[in-house]
Amino acid sequence: MTEGATRRRNRRLELRTTEEERALIDRAVAASGTDLTEFVVAHASEAARRVLSDRQSFGLEPTALEAWDALNERPARELPGLAQLLTRPSPFAP
Repeated sequence: MTEGATRRRNRRLELRTTEEERALIDRAVAASGTDLTEFVVAHASEAARRVLSDRQSFGLEPTALEAWDALNERPARELPGLAQLLTRPSPFAP
């Protein structure tokens, strides 16, 4: 039994498709040997994980990780223009 089948789904998701998109999805559902709900939820969830993955964590190869660590260990640079900008009053303040 899949993870999705062990939980009771109680939220409805409605979407509109073209005839061609629906036919494509229906063919993929049939080929995967699952039902429409399981197919759509599994694939939409996987797509959501991919979209969000770089916003939550990221991995680097060992050499890239060393370069990243070296960059983060450097002392901060003085940026006089930025310091000056930050002392000016905000144009958005009342």
